[in-house]
Amino acid sequence: LAALPGVPHHKPAAKRVIILFQSGGPSQLESFDPKPGIEKLYRQELPESVRMGQRLTTMSASQSSFPLVPSRYSFRQYGQSGAWVSELFPYTARIVDELCFVKSMHTEQINHDPAVTFFQTGFQLAGRPSIGSWINYGLGSESEDLPGFVTMISPGQGTSGQPLYDRLWGAGFLPSKYQGVKFRSAGDPVLFLKDPSGFSREDRRAWLDMLAALNQVALDRWGDPETAARIAQYEMAFRMQASIPELTAVANEPESTFKLYGEDARKPGTFAANCLLARRLAERGVRFIQLFHRDWDHHGGLPKGMPARARETDQASAALVIDLKQRGLLDETLVVWAGEFGRTVYCQGRLTEDDYGRDHHPRCFTIWLAGGGVRAGFSLGATDDFSYNIVEDPVSIHDLHATILHLLGIDHKRLTFKYQGRHFRLTDVHGEVVEALVRKKS
Repeated sequence: LAALPGVPHHKPAAKRVIILFQSGGPSQLESFDPKPGIEKLYRQELPESVRMGQRLTTMSASQSSFPLVPSRYSFRQYGQSGAWVSELFPYTARIVDELCFVKSMHTEQINHDPAVTFFQTGFQLAGRPSIGSWINYGLGSESEDLPGFVTMISPGQGTSGQPLYDRLWGAGFLPSKYQGVKFRSAGDPVLFLKDPSGFSREDRRAWLDMLAALNQVALDRWGDPETAARIAQYEMAFRMQASIPELTAVANEPESTFKLYGEDARKPGTFAANCLLARRLAERGVRFIQLFHRDWDHHGGLPKGMPARARETDQASAALVIDLKQRGLLDETLVVWAGEFGRTVYCQGRLTEDDYGRDHHPRCFTIWLAGGGVRAGFSLGATDDFSYNIVEDPVSIHDLHATILHLLGIDHKRLTFKYQGRHFRLTDVHGEVVEALVRKKS
């Protein structure tokens, strides 16, 4: 895929993006935003002066009380940057000087599907192009034999993972050639890698040439861009029959790689295996790589569920950053770790000495970024003593999108597509580049 004329608009800091999306909304209070003062307020009511009548989900709005519950996990400062990290994330703690934390993220959506959709597309309703499709549309791909946009999903070992729909990596109203390709978690990553018995590679090539000629007749006659997309997709599928087996031959990786990522990296479909594939995709020029890990939605049973999700993801997330740096790829690869929103400081549902849960909280949450032109060893933003409201440097989803595009050399206000008489963009009519996150040129 070729880039649009005139894109990039300025010199890029990053060539590609890897999103490590923690679907369900991981708690900032148990990860990167410690609030030790809550320990003295255990079981006391959330002050109305903090809540200020703000909207709650239907799951906790009917509660008669909103008891405060502190994190049961200890925090320490790490690295020269002194970043605070929970004991649940020991591997992330070791790389904090490579990371840029944003503790003042906020979103407009309070429920999972609209919030995940909003994070991925900049709009809460289905139908808009995903961020990966916008980037693919603007910059094209550096790989001739692999898609410019790849998605991988790992389920987590819990039971409450939210559904993830194909539209989250879809092209929306952009030509379909810009949509993401979802790799399967078991068996061949994509179907039909092997031709049917008795059908040679030469037969496949001849068949595709004939089909392309027929599609070209239709394209010349009707000018439908989807016909051109179909021709391109058939050609990519043909090349992927050779490139995918080579990509997924992770058994050829040295033992040190599996030690770095953890034993789960040997198990296809796990988050660790997907992180390793993400590095291999980045090496091969894939522009946008999107990982989803499910089951961070801890309305109850947080002391059991969140440590499990952290164990499944912490080592591999840190390993990916380390691996990219060792290979000289981190400076040109932007890595983003995020969920769709945060969690409340008050308990939802059952509260005992051994159990508690937290409801959805869109007003503040924490993400981290690494590589790709962001400031390493830096934290932006702050929340109040309850991690309930932002008190410094709020960053919206639109701001994050604008900043990601900026790091890729794209002016988010100039990357547009005309549809139904209107020029659309990823950031709609919002968003500002967060200059504080951008590494200053030396």
